[in-house]
Amino acid sequence: MISAFRLQRLQPLLECYYSEHMATMKLKVARIGNSRGVRLPAASLRRYRIGETVLMEERSEGILLRPTGPVVEKLSWDDTAHEMAASREDWSAWDTAARDGLDDLPVALRTS
Repeated sequence: MISAFRLQRLQPLLECYYSEHMATMKLKVARIGNSRGVRLPAASLRRYRIGETVLMEERSEGILLRPTGPVVEKLSWDDTAHEMAASREDWSAWDTAARDGLDDLPVALRTS
């Protein structure tokens, strides 16, 4: 059972369906004095809890912006299963993973 404190901390995650939001967006680069900047959509700022500042990491594949606040604690496998069961999302697509052909493997390979 999830404690009331933990449930309160998880509530923002329960209200956010990341699978619906994981998309590529083209943003316009605007002139800001001698620099350049991009405007981030308000929904993205709320979803990732971005306030006044962000951390920028330059990576080989591009630039990564992250919130500066504390990282949200990850759920245990048990808590994840409970949250999935309680959510309004349709998890039927996961059923295909159960039929991925593992039953066709020899018994010796299935137990590895």
